[in-house]
Amino acid sequence: MTRPAAARAGGRPAADAPARPGAARRAAALVPLLAGTLVLAGPALLPGAGLAPAVAAPGSADPAATTDADRPVRVDVARFEPRTVTPGSLVTVTGTLTNTGTETITDLAARLQRGAVRTSRPALAEALSDPDPATTVQPAFTPLVDALGPGGSTEFSYTLDSAELRLDQDGVYPVLFNINGTVDGDEERRVGELATFVVQQPVVPSSRTTVAWLWPLSERSHRDASGELVDDELTRSISGGGRLDRALAVVERLPGGSPGPASPLPVTLAIDPALVEELALMADGPYAVAGVPDAGTGTEEAQAFLARLRAVVGSRPVVALPYGDVDADGLQAAGLPAVVTRSLPGTPEGTAQDPIGSPPVLAVPAADGGAPPAEPGEAPTTGAGAEILAEVLDVAPATDLAWAPDGSYGPETLATLRAGGVERVVLGSSALTEGGSAVGLDGSDAVARTSVPTGEEPLDVLVADPALSAVAGAAQDTAGGPRIAEQRYLAELAALTLQAPPGSEQTVLVAPPRDVDAGLEGAGAMIADTVGLPWLRAGSVAELGGVPAADAGSLALPATSTGLDGPGMATLGAAVGAREDLAAAVAGEADQALRSYDAGIARAASVLWREDPDGFAAAAADARSTLARLRERVTVVAPVDGTYSLASSDAPLVLTVDNPLPFPVQVRLAVETPGNRGLRVGDIGVQTLPPEQRTTLQVPTELSRSGGFAVTAQVTTPSGSPLGDLVEMQVKSTAYGPISLSITIGAASLLALLFLRRLVHFVLRRRRGTPAGDSPVPAGLTTPPTRSPV
Repeated sequence: MTRPAAARAGGRPAADAPARPGAARRAAALVPLLAGTLVLAGPALLPGAGLAPAVAAPGSADPAATTDADRPVRVDVARFEPRTVTPGSLVTVTGTLTNTGTETITDLAARLQRGAVRTSRPALAEALSDPDPATTVQPAFTPLVDALGPGGSTEFSYTLDSAELRLDQDGVYPVLFNINGTVDGDEERRVGELATFVVQQPVVPSSRTTVAWLWPLSERSHRDASGELVDDELTRSISGGGRLDRALAVVERLPGGSPGPASPLPVTLAIDPALVEELALMADGPYAVAGVPDAGTGTEEAQAFLARLRAVVGSRPVVALPYGDVDADGLQAAGLPAVVTRSLPGTPEGTAQDPIGSPPVLAVPAADGGAPPAEPGEAPTTGAGAEILAEVLDVAPATDLAWAPDGSYGPETLATLRAGGVERVVLGSSALTEGGSAVGLDGSDAVARTSVPTGEEPLDVLVADPALSAVAGAAQDTAGGPRIAEQRYLAELAALTLQAPPGSEQTVLVAPPRDVDAGLEGAGAMIADTVGLPWLRAGSVAELGGVPAADAGSLALPATSTGLDGPGMATLGAAVGAREDLAAAVAGEADQALRSYDAGIARAASVLWREDPDGFAAAAADARSTLARLRERVTVVAPVDGTYSLASSDAPLVLTVDNPLPFPVQVRLAVETPGNRGLRVGDIGVQTLPPEQRTTLQVPTELSRSGGFAVTAQVTTPSGSPLGDLVEMQVKSTAYGPISLSITIGAASLLALLFLRRLVHFVLRRRRGTPAGDSPVPAGLTTPPTRSPV
C-alpha cells in the first residue's frame, strides 16, 4: 500500500528521498552527519571555532579524554531538566566542569542560548549539517565558579526560567550551554561549550509515535574452533560493570520489568545462541582456559548472569540470532552460503552447535550405505540455535526474523535467508532506494514496515532508524554524557511527531549496534521515555510487523562492503572446503556428525570480527587447522617394524585403519608400489570405517617374483583427498612368482626324467641277471679288492 496521511496529501517528490547506495552501511557511521549535535555559529556566539559533535563517531577517542586548547573546560552533564519544556517550567542543568588545560581559569559563568525552532525532521537534519549562523536568544550569564586550576574539577548547578528562552512555538530548539571565563588574566572569552536541544511539545499531543526497540545481546566468542575457551574475558563482560552486564541491566531495570505478558515496555531481545552456549559451559562447573584445567574463574558469574537473563526473557519477546552471529553477507559473497544456512535458527538445516559434554553424534549408515530413514515425527522444525535458547533459557524464540548488522543484505544473501526459514528482515533506511521516507526524513510520517520485491514473493522488511540507533549505541561516549545523548534522541522523535498529521500514529524501530556499550543513564533512559512522555508509546517488534506496509522503494545495492576481511575469509573458505570434503565421506547425516566443527566455523565468521581483521585472520586459521587435524586422525596404522610378509603369491596385504572419530566415515585405501614391477595391488573400493575403532582391511595382491617391495599406504575420502599420514612400509615375500615357479617346475621335471631313466636301466639289468652296477670280469683278471689296502 502507499504511505498514509502526509504521503497521500502531497505525494513524495523523488528529490526528497533519493537513493543512497553510497551511504555508510553501518548505522553508527551516520553519527557525524545525522547524529551530530547542532553547532551554533556567529560572531557573537561562536567566534573562530566550531563545536565538537555531541555524539562521538564510533572508533573516536573517548570525549572525556579529549582536550581543546581553545575550549579547555569540559562539561559533563548529570541533569538536564525537563526533558520536555512546558510554559513556566524551570530549566536546570547540573554536572561537572573540568579544566583540561594548563592554566588557571577564573570567573567562570554560564548561559543557555538558543537558535531557531525546528518543527520537522528534515529541518532538524538541515540544522545539524549546516548550523544556524545566527543567535536567536541569548540570556545573561550566570556566575558559576571563581577559579578552576589545571586538571581541577568542580560541580555546578545552573537554572533558567524557560520564559527567558522565549520559546514562542512548539518544536525543537537547538541550544548551546556556553561557558565563559578568564584564562591567565586575559580577556574574558568562551572556555567551554556543549550543544544540545530543548524540546517543547503541545500539552495535549495531536499525534503519537510508537517506538519499538530491538536490543542485542551478542559477544564475540572466546572459544576456538575445537570448542575450548582461549581466555576468560567473558567473565569480565558479565561481571558488575562489564559490557554485557550493563546491556542486560538496561532491560531488566526498565519500568514494568516484572514477568508477565502485560509488560508496558516490550523490548525485543536479539540473542546469539553461541553466547548462551558459552555461558552454559562456564556455569556448568570448573572449566579449562587456554588448555589449563580448571583455570576459569567465571562459573558463579555465569550462573548469576543466566539467572538474570532467564528472568528477563520471561517477560520479553526474544529473537534468535544466527549461531555465532555470522556475517551473512560476507559469507555469501565468499561463496559460503552453506555456513549461513547451518547457523540459522529457523530451519532443521541449522545444525551448528557445540555443547561441551554432550554425547557424540553417531551418523549410523543404513544397510545400503546411505543415511537411515528418519523415524516418523522425529524431524526437527527449528535449528540448533533455537534449541539452545529453549534448553538454557526456557524460552521459545522467534526464528523467522533476520537482522542485518550493518543495515543491508545483498539479494543473494536474502535468497539464502529465505530458504532457511526467514520471513522478515530488519534493514536500515540506507538499504532502500526511498528509505528516508520510512524514517520521516522526507517530511512524511514514519512507517517502520515496508516490503520489497525479491524473487517470486515480496519480502517483509522492518526499517530501523539509523540515526536513533546510532545515538543509542554511542550514548556512553557522547560529549557531555549519556543525558545529552538522550536529549538528542528526544529531539529527533519530537520533530518526527510534530510533522505527522493530527490523529496519526507513526512507527519507529531502534536497533543499536550488536556490540552496544550501554548504560541506564543513556539507552535505559531512552527506552523508559516511551512510557514517560505522552507523545510517545512503547511498541514491540512483532507489533510493527502488524502495521500496514508503506512504500519505501526497492533494495539499494551498497557501493562499499563492510564485511569481514578478505584474506581471513579466504582462509575460512579453505577450512569450509576441507569440511565439505570430509562431509562427503561421512556415512549418514554429515551435518549432525560435524555440527561442533560447523559451530567453530560459525564462531570464526562472527560479524563482531569486522573491526579486528587480525583477530579474524587468527580465528579463520584456527578453524582451518582444526579441520586439518580432524582429517589427520583417520589414518593407516603403520606396522611395528615397518614390514609386512606375504606367505603366497596371491596372499592379501592386511592393513589396519584407525577411525577415532565419533561417527563412521567412508574411505578409499590408496596403496602404491612405486618402481616395483613384481607386486601388483588391487582396489577394494570404498570402505566404511565404524566409529571409534580400528578396522582391518585386506588388499588383494599379485606377486610375480619373491623379495622385498617398497609400499606406501594412505586412506582418502571417496573423492580422493588424503586423510591421515602417508605410511611407508616394506613388503617381503618368500613365495615363488610365476616365472620362478616355472623354472623350478621345469628343473624338477628334468630331474624326475633322469631318475626315471636310471630306474629303467636298473630294472633291465636285473632282468638279464647282472647285478645292478656289476659288469662281467674278463678271463685272466682278478677282481679288485673291495677295500683299499691303504
